[in-house]
Amino acid sequence: MKNQFVDVDNSRFDDQRQVMKKIMAEGHCPFCWENLQKYHQQPILKEGQYWRLTTNQWPYEHTKIHLLAILKEHKETLSELDPKCGQELITMLAWVEKKFKVPGGGFAMRFGDTDYSAGSVKHIHAQLIVPDIHDLDYQPVRVKIGKTKT
Repeated sequence: MKNQFVDVDNSRFDDQRQVMKKIMAEGHCPFCWENLQKYHQQPILKEGQYWRLTTNQWPYEHTKIHLLAILKEHKETLSELDPKCGQELITMLAWVEKKFKVPGGGFAMRFGDTDYSAGSVKHIHAQLIVPDIHDLDYQPVRVKIGKTKT
């Protein structure tokens, strides 16, 4: 179930699905600023000209750090971006690496059709993920790209 802004099928948690259904009914993008403030319960950690950096409200299992970099302007494809967006994004992620003393991790960006990206929101965003390798129940963090066929 999806509309032009969200894809409920790609949600991973029941409470996330409920929020996405409400967003879908209201017909707006949850990552655009006026709506992000309404639904996102995590603080903004850093803001630049192009990006807002925040904690993921629904982090992947086995993560120590899971942050979202959300493009400030609503864009859905990489071809819409000014190359300066990429430079600022890398600068922000380097800030995270230094501030949180990140020894290593992964970085993924979701864009375009959610059937391909497996994103729950069709607004360009990137994720910085640091696994919690010292957790007793640790397993590698899996990032899905592509919708699960039903």
